[in-house]
Amino acid sequence: MSKRKAAIIGGGNIADKNHIPALKQLSEQVEIVAVCGRDLTKARALADKYDIPQAFDNTSELYRQAAPDVVVICTPNNFHYPQTMEALTNGCHVFCEKPPALNAQHAREMADLAAQKGLTLAYNFQLRQVSEWNLLMRCKADGLIGDIYHIKANFLRRRGIPGWGYFTNKAMQGGGALMDIGVHVLDLALHALDYAMPDQVLGNTYDFIGKNGGKGLLGDWNPATFEVEDGATAYLSFPNKASIMLSASFALNMKAEKERNLEIFGSKGGATLFPFLLHTELAGELADVQFPFLEETDIQLKNTAAFLDACDGKPSNVCTAEQGVKLQAIVEQIYQSAER
Repeated sequence: MSKRKAAIIGGGNIADKNHIPALKQLSEQVEIVAVCGRDLTKARALADKYDIPQAFDNTSELYRQAAPDVVVICTPNNFHYPQTMEALTNGCHVFCEKPPALNAQHAREMADLAAQKGLTLAYNFQLRQVSEWNLLMRCKADGLIGDIYHIKANFLRRRGIPGWGYFTNKAMQGGGALMDIGVHVLDLALHALDYAMPDQVLGNTYDFIGKNGGKGLLGDWNPATFEVEDGATAYLSFPNKASIMLSASFALNMKAEKERNLEIFGSKGGATLFPFLLHTELAGELADVQFPFLEETDIQLKNTAAFLDACDGKPSNVCTAEQGVKLQAIVEQIYQSAER
């Protein structure tokens, strides 16, 4: 099979530090032929850094001159929908940064067009590739967890409002902590429940610290232009009585600097993800089983490889277009509940 030709849309940090290095390591499968960004000088500089032949500041010219087979979208959230639709229209598989879009309708249209065109659309929820998650999935498949009926999913920062980029701009991002980091653990929690849809969603959002200002650990932000939530909580209830408690924060007055974890409760056993502990019974006694030798993995490399596998019709655990629709719908319901 000949190599696929890939183009990068968006010349920021996520392209520079994550996607381009991963694609470069998969050079037997894919060749990066172009970078496209709003600033041609910056796009050219990024292309030169990685010996990528072409740079553009116009997507129409990108498709006309570079003719990519695969497009990786690394732009702010409000560009995901139009750029994905354009890429699919031009016959390209799309690997899009999370979240899928600003709303569920756009995510639905993206998935429908991908299906209509027979193309792969996937989202970069790379926490699916950590060793701990894959071990949990094996424990679940082996019956060690039983029926999962409750999950606590947290992605919290004490004072981690990004002091750069568009993270506090609602028009660009669509939301704050929930849209940026909460979706990572929400994806895992939904994946553990086979991506079922909840029948009840209760959500709250907060902006007390973001709008009042204070000490930041990820740069300074401007409270006067802070337009998103600095924290969000949600309770999701499913038809089979399973439930998810979700918490996400850019800024929260808590003890730790940051916390990212899942606690999973099943009918036969439970698990804590980071570090991985299996809570079970052995020889008639309660036991917590540790796994001290789990390998560290390059999760971006593995997720990019999973995306390319999906493009080739091979088994893959990358986040699919249909899963993206469900996740975006739930995020939308959390925000709607918070507004009510």
